[in-house]
Amino acid sequence: MVLICLTASHRNASFDLLEKLSIGAPTVAHTLVANSDFIQGAVLLATCNRFEAYLDVDEPLTAGAALAAREVIEAVSAASSVDAADVVDAVTLLSGDPVAEHLFSVSSGLESVVVGEDEIAGQVRRALQKARDEGTTSSALERLFQRASHTSRDVKSKTGVGAAGRSLVRLALELAESRVTDWAQAKVLLVGTGKYARVSLLALQERGVTDVTVYSPSARIAPFTARHGIGQVFGDDLVSTIAASDIIVTASQSPTVVLTAAHFSAAAGLPDARERRLVIDLGLPRNVDPTVAHVSGIELLDLETISLHAPIDEFSATTSARAMVDVAAAEFTAARTEAAVTPAVVALRSHFFDVLDAEIARAHARGDSTPETEAALRHLVGVLLHTPSVRARELARAGEGDSFVSALTALFGVTPAAPVAHTPIANIAPIASRDAASA
Repeated sequence: MVLICLTASHRNASFDLLEKLSIGAPTVAHTLVANSDFIQGAVLLATCNRFEAYLDVDEPLTAGAALAAREVIEAVSAASSVDAADVVDAVTLLSGDPVAEHLFSVSSGLESVVVGEDEIAGQVRRALQKARDEGTTSSALERLFQRASHTSRDVKSKTGVGAAGRSLVRLALELAESRVTDWAQAKVLLVGTGKYARVSLLALQERGVTDVTVYSPSARIAPFTARHGIGQVFGDDLVSTIAASDIIVTASQSPTVVLTAAHFSAAAGLPDARERRLVIDLGLPRNVDPTVAHVSGIELLDLETISLHAPIDEFSATTSARAMVDVAAAEFTAARTEAAVTPAVVALRSHFFDVLDAEIARAHARGDSTPETEAALRHLVGVLLHTPSVRARELARAGEGDSFVSALTALFGVTPAAPVAHTPIANIAPIASRDAASA
């Protein structure tokens, strides 16, 4: 088995492409696991600035991982209505050891638009839970994602990365500072009732905003507004609320645009409408039609604009965090490698204790055995097995676990029940051929 990851993010893909992938791609996990000859498990992670597929691949052939990657690309392309060639150009393929290092770095916020942002760790946990709910995870992916969550908690508690609770929401509001004279006097319309909406509401309140109303295309608006003690807007009043608002913050998970240019044009025509409005669109897919930016008096900050203003890494804190990620990834890889020789160690122990049990049985038949003698012999066998067991783990870490298996076969005629893992495979080169994607 080998772990692979296909990743597309703000670093190597446009926000337009990421938006399309975020809609359809997360739905393909069950199909991949059910129909693929190679994919044993799949966890898909889709956020506002990345799409990633983590796969547990059975690799009976050298090209198994590459074939699985092609299956993912074809499925994602079909589900998202994105040309397969465009997906190929956007994704990077990781295989083997680098997968853990990458996920640990992602979950710790080190690959985000805003380094150290808060939300990604929760998104990683929810991606695993969704895979559990859909029955697409595997034991290897469970261990990988659980270790990623543990690592992100360590990074957050032991380094300065994210100490200020930085996030896209807070960055967006920081960019809005020069446009807002007095937050306490601003009238705000919040669109959405999910996690990003809750984070947005908290960040607005931290800046002194008290006049907030909420609109949501979903049915969850009533409990949201009741829990936070704020007013709600219904569809008939949406345009008039837009007209009366200084700031509109959208953070809905709606798969379609919620606010259009027509909404804002209609609002501008109402009596006492604000002359200028700031619209902050944090949705992916977009909640606000981009043409809204062309409506007179509207300034639109969307994710792509916000990402251009992401601050430079805090060098020392980021360096410490990356060092922690490197150590965690190395430990995870070592544990996986050691686990690969477990069947061989079990086979060796079984062989020794089977021989011992046979000898004790013969001694019993002769009437030549005592409990004390049996206990001493079992202790002796345990002592003799200690060094080979330790040596097996050491060889596995060095990528020489198969030499341990060869020695067992040569010396004792023992073969483990499952094959030992070989030296970790080299990274599979990113798929670069457009023909390969449609092969």
